[in-house]
Parts: sequence; C-alpha cells; structure tokens
Amino acid sequence: MRDRETEFERRKVQVAVVTFENDFLARRYVEETSLPWPLLVDDTRETYRNYGMLTASFWDLWGPKTWWVYSREILKGAELRKSEGDIYQRGGDVLIDPNGIVALHHVGAGPADRPPVERMLQRIDRGSGHHPR
Repeated sequence: MRDRETEFERRKVQVAVVTFENDFLARRYVEETSLPWPLLVDDTRETYRNYGMLTASFWDLWGPKTWWVYSREILKGAELRKSEGDIYQRGGDVLIDPNGIVALHHVGAGPADRPPVERMLQRIDRGSGHHPR
C-alpha cells in the first residue's frame, strides 16, 4: 500500500493501522517502519474478533505463500527479524466507506495474504463515483 500511498491520498482515503501489540512494541514498529498512518492499539483484540480475524494455523504461517513473500523481500534487500508478538493472530484489511458500510473485508490466511491494492482502489472508485484519470 505504501507504494501507492498517493493514490489513496488523491481519493481522500484515510488509512489507519490496527495492532494488538502493547504500547512499547507499537511505538517501536512506528519508528522502525516510519509508518505514515495512525496506529491504533486494540489490546483486547475486539476489533480482530469482530472482523473474524482469529487464530492462524501453523500451515497458514509457514506455507509456500509465506516463504515466497519472504524470499522476494530478501531479494529486495529487506532484513527479516523474528517477531516479538503473537504470530498466530490473523490480520486483514477492511475498507469502510464514509457511511460506515464495509466495502471490502479480507481476512488474511497468513502474513503473505493481502488483497491487491488495485482491488481496494477499484472498490473505492466504485463507491465514490471517482474515476481516476
């Protein structure tokens, strides 16, 4: 999403990142990644449960898709580090329109499972009547 941040800005989309990590780990994540969006802490994981983002299986976390993504990141020069948090907590993406209607709800099967940014932008454009030039 970061690579296409200007496209979200042009559409006046407000992005927020939600984590369940404690305050220390959350702050460190923001610093290490230079996160451009607000980070919200859901330490009770109520938001995760409400959106069906429950516990991932071992295979979800360590299957071929995950290794493929990690391999691509390593080839790009990224430094992979051991997570200090709960690696079994599923993540996902939720797109909520200005009226509070969920336009996209994606529960990740594992760390490598994210919806394509193009799909999110199409949903935004469909809902707003915005057609990029």
